[in-house]
Amino acid sequence: MLRILHIVTHMNRGGLETMIMNYYQRIDRELIQFDFLTHRPYDGDYGEEIKKLGGIIYHLPILNPLSRIYKKKLGKFFDDHPHYQIIHVHQDCLSSVILKVAEQHGIKVRIAHSHSASQDKDLKYPVKLFYRHFISRYATELIACSKAAGNWMFCGASFRVLNNAINTAEYKYDYKKRLQTREKLQLKKDEFVVGHVGRFSPPKNHDFLIDIFYQLKLLHPNSKLLLVGDDRGELANKIKHKVRESGFSDSVIFTGLRKDVTDLMQAMDVFVFPSFYEGMPVTLIEAQASGLPCVISDKVPIECKKTELVQQMSLTSSAAEWAKLIIKKGRETVRQDTSDLIKKAGFDIGDNAKWLQQYYLEKAEKIARQEHNESI
Repeated sequence: MLRILHIVTHMNRGGLETMIMNYYQRIDRELIQFDFLTHRPYDGDYGEEIKKLGGIIYHLPILNPLSRIYKKKLGKFFDDHPHYQIIHVHQDCLSSVILKVAEQHGIKVRIAHSHSASQDKDLKYPVKLFYRHFISRYATELIACSKAAGNWMFCGASFRVLNNAINTAEYKYDYKKRLQTREKLQLKKDEFVVGHVGRFSPPKNHDFLIDIFYQLKLLHPNSKLLLVGDDRGELANKIKHKVRESGFSDSVIFTGLRKDVTDLMQAMDVFVFPSFYEGMPVTLIEAQASGLPCVISDKVPIECKKTELVQQMSLTSSAAEWAKLIIKKGRETVRQDTSDLIKKAGFDIGDNAKWLQQYYLEKAEKIARQEHNESI
């Protein structure tokens, strides 16, 4: 059996992690297994499922590109686990740190995977830009979730796009399920529900989303905001405080981490995504598969638009203008099954998992041929 080592920050529920799990659930695990090297001391939200599927989770300290101790521990890991000859690295700009150590320790296939078309412009930003330039030097394969993500991360080097695919059939619009889910959430039939799915992190722009909802409430008082995602942490607490200060706590539902995102999308009326930057967000593909009208920022790559359900709005536009568009989009859209459109666009997990499986097997076969030739 071929074992692929995925190198990640953690395996909590997020877009990147969900994408990996979508593939992991669909590959032939008698041929290929996924194992995970994480940079946190815990297994994460997906830990239990990974182990049930036959995967192994390893832990390293937080990735510090300037730490000799970290690089030494990473090198020792590769030496202690020589059976991993294909690694799939999901660490964005800092992937080059891991890829270089992997090359030094004889890992033959080193895949760098870009999941984003930018990074937070914080104190670490210049450091990340520096290390970004070395990715193509130490990777043997470059993969991106979108053209925008690949162009930004790989600085002109050629790459292939692997779609953030989903099980399109699960997201098929179901009116009965919509009513059941809204009942569970104690939502009235006539309430206008704006939804967002994503972790509380700066790129998602939750602060502006609350401003938009404030304006939406002025125009459409019978509105609710459904925020799906891990609501623990400092940023989530700041958003909760802002909601309380705005005076509409009763109109905002923080669901926390959920496994039933498919059902929650059925309950929404409009999906709003005012991100500062994205790669190819899984949630936006899911929303479109659900027949859900979407209003997204102009910083989200236009290639995310796979149906006419999506409309972009500039982040320079006011919150009031966003609110007007959201109401218009909700009123104009007749909810229907659009899952087949997403499948035809190439985002069905079944088809993509077959491709990735063959991709890994071909890389393993190439390694075997090289080793055979070297032994002659």
